Parts: sequence; C-alpha cells; structure tokens
Amino acid sequence: MLLEGSCHCGAAGFSVESPHPYPFNRCYCSICRKVAGGGGYAINLGGLFETLHVTGKRHIRVYQVDAGGGRKSPLERHFCGKCGSMLYAWDSRWPDLVHPFASAINSELPVPPETTHLLLGSKASWVDPDIREHDKCFDGYPDESIAEWHERLGLVR
Repeated sequence: MLLEGSCHCGAAGFSVESPHPYPFNRCYCSICRKVAGGGGYAINLGGLFETLHVTGKRHIRVYQVDAGGGRKSPLERHFCGKCGSMLYAWDSRWPDLVHPFASAINSELPVPPETTHLLLGSKASWVDPDIREHDKCFDGYPDESIAEWHERLGLVR
C-alpha cells in the first residue's frame, strides 16, 4: 500500500510503500510521548526505506536522543522544522525500514490485526490504554524484535 503523509502546515511530506500498513505499535516511552504526543504515545507504521520519497526536505529536521557519553541514539526522528509535526523515524540498525508516524498519514489506514503496546511503565498517568485480548504488551524491550514480529505475521517482502 502506498502511504502518503505530511506535516500540519504542508511544508513537508512523504510517500512510502508499506507491505504492512497497520498502525500496530503504540509506544508510551517518554520520548514518544514528548515528541509525538497524541494520546500520550506514538503510533508507528512500517515502510520500505528504498521507496521513501520526501518533499520539502529543506524544512525537515532530525532529532536524535542523547544516548549518554556524548553518543546519539541511532534512531532518527524526522519532523517538520516549521510546524513541529513528527513525520517518520529511521534507524541505522534496520536500514531497509522506515517508520512513519500514523499521525502524519493522510491515507486511509486499515485496522491492525493486533497492537503492540511498548513501555507501558513509562505511560502518562492520565493515559488509559485500550488493550484488547489479542494485543501484546512489553514493559521493556520485547523478546521478539519488530523485524521478527513482521516476519511472524507474514509482513515482509
């Protein structure tokens, strides 16, 4: 599925092919809560980096968390420098994938077959997650990687 997304002010946008366009991953960590907002968490999708087409590149900025010791996290959060809208994340550890934020997507998205709730221990006190019977919850990093989750569900090329 072709996903099309943009920032709020329209200065930056993107399109990306997604073999698994489900808004599956709700991350409640303090970083996602602070930079992406929206319900106290970020909802991430998966796309193929090689198909990513970006418009308004001059307006896009990148945020990387300080990983300590003067090192930056390999996860890059791309956002519009004019309006602050989070657009997508990319991580050098998984260079073939890009993770658009569902909040930036303009395309109609399908309902996910299951949802993964990450880092619930970091959620804001006012957030009451809607966790369904078939959802998965991880307070830390899951034993199953995102790549393994994609493969288990048949969501890989």
